[in-house]
Amino acid sequence: MIKDITLKLETNQSRDRSLNYALSIAKAFSAHVTAMASCDPISFSQYPIPSMPESMLSNIRAEKERESRAAIARFEEIAKSHGISYEHEIITHRLPESAQVFAVKARRSDLSVVQQTEHADDDNEIVIETALFDSGRPVLIVPYIQKEGLKLDHVVCCWDGSSTAARAVNDALPLLTRAKNIDILIIANEKTEDSRHQASGEGIVKHLTRHGLNTRLKMQHAPDISVANTILSYVGEYGSDLIVMGGYGHSRLREFILGGATRSILTSMTVPVFMSH
Repeated sequence: MIKDITLKLETNQSRDRSLNYALSIAKAFSAHVTAMASCDPISFSQYPIPSMPESMLSNIRAEKERESRAAIARFEEIAKSHGISYEHEIITHRLPESAQVFAVKARRSDLSVVQQTEHADDDNEIVIETALFDSGRPVLIVPYIQKEGLKLDHVVCCWDGSSTAARAVNDALPLLTRAKNIDILIIANEKTEDSRHQASGEGIVKHLTRHGLNTRLKMQHAPDISVANTILSYVGEYGSDLIVMGGYGHSRLREFILGGATRSILTSMTVPVFMSH
């Protein structure tokens, strides 16, 4: 069950789509939400703050704090109106420490919710990657074009037989148990042509069927370089509401590198993506 959600708040109200989506999940599961707003004073703040008068820095910090408190106030108003249990916190650390603070908080919840990166100066990308690789918990990424709340008429689980795909499907079970239709989608190409790959897909379908879930196996053929486009085309064609997938990548010093297909989906996603690592 989902009983604890950690939400990264957007301070720009006009770009905020994750707030209502996270609260719709909380309402569906009677979950508690911890909202975290970042008060990072400088964009691209993983780099040293350039030399500037202290008075200017103070003004920037004050403005960022006002934006964070306004985001908290919006969250609190909506959460109260829906009778949702909540708490909130302002993160005053700079990147990448602020992303680490979020990931540590997410370790004590069932799910973290972060909005898709929209602009180059967003801190969402590093927050998503840090939470995915360092929280030990699943992350749900909400598109910046998202308008509806949680909807689970049709869910697509991307399957390649890997441990990360298995982890994602297992972590998503609270959502899958509420889905009307679930597709286990295999992208068949030179990497997955082994018959054992399809057999593992049939196996996970049987596993979910034993949970009483309406699940079917689907296969799409595509070269390795087109995996992300094929998944997104499939989701668009069948009107899917959620993608479930494993997050692939590795850590190099303090920089997190996501696999090519994963990064492409997070860049071009049109529906929420549930990820585990």
